[in-house]
Amino acid sequence: MDYPRFHKEIVNDLMSGKFILASDPKFVSLKDQASFYVQFFKESFSYELELKSDFAYLLSYDTAEQLSRDICLFFAILSYELDKDGKNFLEEIQFAEFEQEKLDSYFENSAYAELIAANNQLKNGESRRDFIRTLARRNIVERNGDAKFTFTQAYKVFVDFAADFAKGKLQISEAGEAN
Repeated sequence: MDYPRFHKEIVNDLMSGKFILASDPKFVSLKDQASFYVQFFKESFSYELELKSDFAYLLSYDTAEQLSRDICLFFAILSYELDKDGKNFLEEIQFAEFEQEKLDSYFENSAYAELIAANNQLKNGESRRDFIRTLARRNIVERNGDAKFTFTQAYKVFVDFAADFAKGKLQISEAGEAN
């Protein structure tokens, strides 16, 4: 059987939780073969392929992974701290370069210190550096050296989720699944 160009890389990236960004040549192949990949991931793994104009990722409702929760928590705290600092969260996340030292300062002086301390990904400077490296492996941030990073367009998944949650659009059904 002939598979689309970059098939193995696309499957490996998406199955390992990476976002495929529009700047990646694999994205063009994925987008050109969208109907094939939607069916492939649905039938092979029961995953939904989410293909946006600037990134793609897999969605599964049958998961116990904690990283998505930690990322949402990270964005919620960062949003709060940026707002408290007089900065527009969306402008900062879209256009600013973040420094690890400043990020650490926000988290170390946060009103949510107990919540941060209870989270293994965010509890201290070293764990946050590891967390940022994890986000880079998933294509959520792009590292600019050891101490600086910018967010990719993939941040939208988590910000949109948080906005839907805040607006009450996510309802829990009797089966316990989010809709």
